[in-house]
Amino acid sequence: MQKFILHTGIVLPLLSDNIDTDQIIPSREMKKVSKLGLAEGLFSGQRYLYEGKEKKGINPNFILNQPPYDKSTILISNKNFGCGSSREHAVWALVEYGFRAIIAQSFGSIFRNNCIRNGLLPIVLSPEDIHSINQSLEQDTSLSIDLEARQVICINGDKFEFELEDYSQQMLLNGWDFIDLTLQFNDKIDSFAESDRQVRPWAYLPV
Repeated sequence: MQKFILHTGIVLPLLSDNIDTDQIIPSREMKKVSKLGLAEGLFSGQRYLYEGKEKKGINPNFILNQPPYDKSTILISNKNFGCGSSREHAVWALVEYGFRAIIAQSFGSIFRNNCIRNGLLPIVLSPEDIHSINQSLEQDTSLSIDLEARQVICINGDKFEFELEDYSQQMLLNGWDFIDLTLQFNDKIDSFAESDRQVRPWAYLPV
């Protein structure tokens, strides 16, 4: 996964509560088990015009289709972003499109965990902080995120601190998944296996 240390990007404002995983990527767009090719289906219910179930073109009124937001890499929303089903495809679609971080008042718990394991930074801020950030975005559509300092930095200089578990921060800073994180404890794992072999030698007999 790509490391996340300091990122500056255009912000996509989707300021609604309860944007669920079916809105992020409808089930009809989940045609593959691969992570590849899902970006096209991101927010497809809003991005495209339909006749029945058939796509008939781009919806020019949806913000993700409008410059400069079509180049967004940060998304800002309200309460309970990523609620609904546990489909990991929602995170895969966001990452493949190019999003690096999502700022919201709260997240669906499974969605948030899927973000961490796929290199997408979920940032929880208060309604007041999000309101302040949105006001700054009226002057400039970009902001920066410093993961080492755990800060969101607006172009006007305002800074907003966020909380993140130490292990999640380390995973994102280093571009690790959970297997990579586990391998950081290889010495302890080997030491345990060796001591356990002395206590339970029968468990290590070849099958």
